[in-house]
Amino acid sequence: MSGWAWVLVACATAYGLKLVGYLVPDRLLDHPAIVRVSALLPVALLAALVAVQTVGGPNGAVLLDARVAGVAVAVVALLLRAPFLVVITLAAGTAAALRALGWAA
Repeated sequence: MSGWAWVLVACATAYGLKLVGYLVPDRLLDHPAIVRVSALLPVALLAALVAVQTVGGPNGAVLLDARVAGVAVAVVALLLRAPFLVVITLAAGTAAALRALGWAA
């Protein structure tokens, strides 16, 4: 299958899943466990994505480069309650500066 065919299949699957979601009865969605999981799942998935994209290398290897320092700076900025735009700018600037200085894997 070509790349565009896979994109179309993924789009159709996502749309189908969204339609199926409307058929789930409200009584199932009001269960306390479902409410808790649906509140915490996006945070867990985003944290996993950040971790994999930060230290993930080719073939599943752990790769420590400028991205790790950028995330570390972002964590410190968040702990200091910096605005989101400042956090992103500091993290990107740190990673870019370290790569410009030659610290790239």
